[in-house]
Amino acid sequence: MTKRRPPGMDNQDWVESQIKLAQNQGEFENLPGAGKPLKLADGHDPDWWVKDFIRREDVETEALLPPAMLLRKEKQQVYEKVRGMRRESEVREYLADLNSRIRLSIRDTTGPVVPTGPVNEDAIIAQWRMERPATTPRPRSADERPAKKKSIWQRLFS
Repeated sequence: MTKRRPPGMDNQDWVESQIKLAQNQGEFENLPGAGKPLKLADGHDPDWWVKDFIRREDVETEALLPPAMLLRKEKQQVYEKVRGMRRESEVREYLADLNSRIRLSIRDTTGPVVPTGPVNEDAIIAQWRMERPATTPRPRSADERPAKKKSIWQRLFS
């Protein structure tokens, strides 16, 4: 804690003397950001604080888009998303969910109107099937019989 200003001394003189004292003691050495330019906001940008917050907190910019825009982006990337799925039922479920969200967005008139129609499920599933390698079922040999299911008592005490 600093000393009190002596009576009769001017405020500006007192502050200057405190700064010189701190400089002489080396309290301004090795401070974080030393030697780096100050990041002052542009005077004409009213949203500087929002941009600074997004950059500083590493906020995902897609999270700031309206829901209709997010749906449109998701619709554009549907082939990449579906490509990683293994089962056709999983693909159908995802496409049905996407179409229901798109229809809900069309009915909801709040926010910006972004024309996005439902996806063609049959065309996407046909494309998905074409990209999948053909799998042939393994024939069962005679010695490969399904194991007999154990009763609950056998499972508990084995």
